[in-house]
Amino acid sequence: MPIWMRRLLIAAGGVLGAIGVGTAAMASHGEDVRNLTAISAMALAHAPVLLLLALAGRGRVITIAGLVLAGGCGVFVADLAMRQWLSSSLFPGAAPIGGGALILGWVGIALSAASKNLVHD
Repeated sequence: MPIWMRRLLIAAGGVLGAIGVGTAAMASHGEDVRNLTAISAMALAHAPVLLLLALAGRGRVITIAGLVLAGGCGVFVADLAMRQWLSSSLFPGAAPIGGGALILGWVGIALSAASKNLVHD
């Protein structure tokens, strides 16, 4: 995996981790927190995976899966944030597109098990 992709995944993992902790804190102090708890759960579930893929992942399939996962999570979380604070979606169909990308990313990770270059030795 090229260094710029590793850096991108590490940055995405760090940003998602911060978003996850921040929205968890906001959700504990507010009302109508359904979107905040969903943002927190999605961000905190995917941030460590992106870090792991950046630090240990190897091969084209797992690299693409990580980028798709990062993009899908970003779109999904951004759509929920827009709904929470601006009462509108990021763009029409953003949540299903982001969610679909998340599913594809996880399937890509599963498929990468067949790769010879799965992780660093």
